[in-house]
Amino acid sequence: MKKIGLWVLQVIAALTFLLAAVGKFTGAEPSASTFEAIGWGVWFRHLVGVVEVAGGAALLVPALAGVAAMVLAGLMAGAVVTEAFVSGGPVAVPLVLLVVSGLIAWGRSDRTAVLWERVARDGRVCDESRREGHS
Repeated sequence: MKKIGLWVLQVIAALTFLLAAVGKFTGAEPSASTFEAIGWGVWFRHLVGVVEVAGGAALLVPALAGVAAMVLAGLMAGAVVTEAFVSGGPVAVPLVLLVVSGLIAWGRSDRTAVLWERVARDGRVCDESRREGHS
């Protein structure tokens, strides 16, 4: 049951982050005014959109879901702080996404540990069959 619940959270979060990225790339409100209030320009809004797309897509890849959730949780922590103290916007949505991302990261920590072991051992991310010479 835990696995199904995590997959449901991952799919919902992935879709949410992918939709949010569309707003970043198109300059839709409230994204445009929020990033204008930050004062870092359009490049930063686009960078956040790229992170949301990459993270949202990686949430759907079993080996990467935990790492993606950690990155997205960090992004949402920044969004909560920004909304609360810089732009004065509502913090509910980024706070919920922070909690959901944290739950996914925690729930997928076993896969994240395996990924880190592979990276530490091989210095790169690879699947076992390719490393053994099978295609």
